[in-house]
Amino acid sequence: MLNMGYTHFDTPAIPVPEGTKSGDPVIVGNYAGFALIDRQPDGMATVKLIGSAKDVTVTGALTVGQTVYLKTDGTLTATATGAKPFGSAVTAKGTGTGIAHVAPLGHHLAPAAA
Repeated sequence: MLNMGYTHFDTPAIPVPEGTKSGDPVIVGNYAGFALIDRQPDGMATVKLIGSAKDVTVTGALTVGQTVYLKTDGTLTATATGAKPFGSAVTAKGTGTGIAHVAPLGHHLAPAAA
């Protein structure tokens, strides 16, 4: 096909927020994933949109399948207040801040309401 872009859109290079480091959770428009590399001088980074990350820090208790949110400061939380949906908990986690296993929503994020 002449107009084919990516054959698999699971690790695109997309513009990410300033200060993004490898392993950081990011939301860019309707894409949610984990940066695979630090943000480059052109503002881009390769972002993993599918799969999961086992060792990410999340604040709050989680149950399997619960929504995990990304706050504007770049941290993940179990609380929706002031945050955007980022992904789902793969495993349960107790209260407080600790390590969790999270699957990002990838390129299936629901568009913002008009």
